Amino acid sequence: MNQTYEDCLKACQECLEACNVCFDSCLKEEDVKMMAECIRLDRECAEVCSLAIGALQYDSPNVKGIIRLMAEVCESCGNECKKHDHDHCQKCAEACFKCAEECRKLI
Repeated sequence: MNQTYEDCLKACQECLEACNVCFDSCLKEEDVKMMAECIRLDRECAEVCSLAIGALQYDSPNVKGIIRLMAEVCESCGNECKKHDHDHCQKCAEACFKCAEECRKLI
């Protein structure tokens, strides 16, 4: 793996975990319908994180495009999560914004 990818890889792994925790926690909230967009974006972000992690680990020739997409998806998910007062949403937003920042450093 390319040494310059380490910070981005770590941020993607942390974002993946935060999105999965947020997704699961949102499903347990009293008003799940209100959390629908958050849940959808958590799942999307987690899936793109998985793709980005793989691309970084094997130094894919498409890594820049995948990382660009990752930054965009992280921003969307983070923006949605920060709208909600739940602790899991706030932690997810923080992880998403950090991941987006680390991805943009590689672009």
